[in-house]
Amino acid sequence: MATPNSSQAAIGLAELGQRICILGPSNSGKSTLAAAMGDAQGLPVVHLDVVRHIPGAQWVERDADEFGRLHDAAIDGEAWVMEGNYSRWLPQRLNRATGLIVLDVSTFTSLTRYLRRTLLERNRHGGIEGVADRLNLRMIRWIVGQSRKNRAQYRARAHSTEIPAILLPTRKALRRFYHEEHL
Repeated sequence: MATPNSSQAAIGLAELGQRICILGPSNSGKSTLAAAMGDAQGLPVVHLDVVRHIPGAQWVERDADEFGRLHDAAIDGEAWVMEGNYSRWLPQRLNRATGLIVLDVSTFTSLTRYLRRTLLERNRHGGIEGVADRLNLRMIRWIVGQSRKNRAQYRARAHSTEIPAILLPTRKALRRFYHEEHL
């Protein structure tokens, strides 16, 4: 089992293979990292929020069975960078993955990124086609209420997985990863 490592001395992007999962709390930078890795490595990028939600509808989810079929079709690919959590489908995703990155940014960072995204950015990586992100009190409550619990689960996943894993525990570690991996 690979030990997650926040300094990139032991594990780098090259050791993660051609099917990489990115997990982390809402608004931690998963979509942006996936897009940068896909560009750098020539890998197709799958944003699970885009697959889960109906294009043009304001965050309306697809039927769970339909999403499951789309999810499974995506993980059947030979190469990908896939970002998003959706824990119900995580076991089969990790069974196909060759590497894992876990972002563990603070709740404050997630909330700040959410506010910036909804108030200042119009186009973003992983955005749903035809949907403009809007400030949503329910999402703020989710970030503030669920982030700590979710972060602990993602860290545990990074430590228990059988595939090579990188744990990026801070924004500084994430910036260092971008720099060291030329993303």
